[in-house]
Amino acid sequence: MMLFDTDIFIWIQRGNDKAAQIVEDEEERYLSIQTYMELLQGAKDKKQHKYVKNFLAEFAFEILPLSENIGHRAAVYVEEYSLSSNLRAGDAIIAATAVERNMTLVSSNVKHFRVIKELKLKPFIP
Repeated sequence: MMLFDTDIFIWIQRGNDKAAQIVEDEEERYLSIQTYMELLQGAKDKKQHKYVKNFLAEFAFEILPLSENIGHRAAVYVEEYSLSSNLRAGDAIIAATAVERNMTLVSSNVKHFRVIKELKLKPFIP
């Protein structure tokens, strides 16, 4: 089971065929509520909001909610890694979602996540 980081969607929007293929190849597609919010926040207008929602619906993405365990784990990650590795809260939530759900995270931003030892990370090279 794959959890897709926000950057994968950005690569797809930019027309990257490899990013589109990695999504197509997965039968079950997941994203964190954090990624969903980042995608909507990054939209320039209502048309782009609709595009994001339609894309996620078309490819049957399941948006995983923020649970108490995910929130707690993300907070621990921020405590442990924000000073030494500049781990941001959003990335901590995405990583915690993957770890709590026992999923592999697909991301081209490996440097954001490599400090989290228990995270299964699949690097995406655009």
